[in-house]
Amino acid sequence: MEYSLLGKTNFRVSKLGLGGAPLGGDFGDTTDEQAFRVIDAALDLGINFIDTAPLYGQGESERRIGQGLKGKRNQVILATKAVVRGVPYTYENTMKSVEESLKRLQTDYIDLIQLHELESVSYEAAMEGTVAAFLKLKKDGIVRAIGVNAGNIERLIPFVQDGLIDTIQTFGRYTLVDYTAKDVLLPLAREMNIGVIHGSPLGMGILTDRPAPFLAKYPALLEEAMKRKNELDFLHKNEPNGLVEPAMRFSLSCPDIAVTLTGTTSVDSLTRNAAYCDGVGLLSEHVARVLSLFQGKKLM
Repeated sequence: MEYSLLGKTNFRVSKLGLGGAPLGGDFGDTTDEQAFRVIDAALDLGINFIDTAPLYGQGESERRIGQGLKGKRNQVILATKAVVRGVPYTYENTMKSVEESLKRLQTDYIDLIQLHELESVSYEAAMEGTVAAFLKLKKDGIVRAIGVNAGNIERLIPFVQDGLIDTIQTFGRYTLVDYTAKDVLLPLAREMNIGVIHGSPLGMGILTDRPAPFLAKYPALLEEAMKRKNELDFLHKNEPNGLVEPAMRFSLSCPDIAVTLTGTTSVDSLTRNAAYCDGVGLLSEHVARVLSLFQGKKLM
């Protein structure tokens, strides 16, 4: 397992992190026992960054992670988010969200708390409500670092520029078919020493040949994704889901991404993805070719 520093937090984090949405059952029925096996396997593989949210499984992901980490809490950098979709991002709601997360996670501190889904709140409201609450929690030692989360890159940039946060998390923006994060966001985060967490390196399942079910509502997107995948045949491995390894290595080897998240309820899948954390990226000529194909072209 490779490790890196998560921006100015100075947390030493595994390059591969465990994403918590599947552990809450968001992608299919999941039992407590499955979740505990994956958590134990992650620790055995050297993964020390776990990311979850109260939204995942309506608290089930946090509850299972809290239970699965009993007696092992000090082995991980534990990240969660606030608030739940549909709840206003006020100071009071944020404090309540974090209090409830602490109970479910069975811990008295959170290493990284992140504002979830910036798309749902304006910059001004976020700063006055959730970010203000985060800063108070950080001052009081209840959280060690604060961050923001969004799929929309443009929503992240003002928070990076103001310098108050420690991390950003985006998803699907440094993949083989959409690497728009590299244009402005990643260089800016590097300049400001903001740690970058990247989710969905497989493009919401597009690069596994099993797109997330909700993408069925976007046939034009799936059609474009298929065209782009066809241009990546030079990377395809002669095995099922032959773009998975190149896609994982593409994100894991990016020097500006501290943590790439993998979400799974399968120990076998987790073990395969962890094997790509060996310091070996794609061939330089292959990276150059990928980066020449879809420059500046957002997929989702």
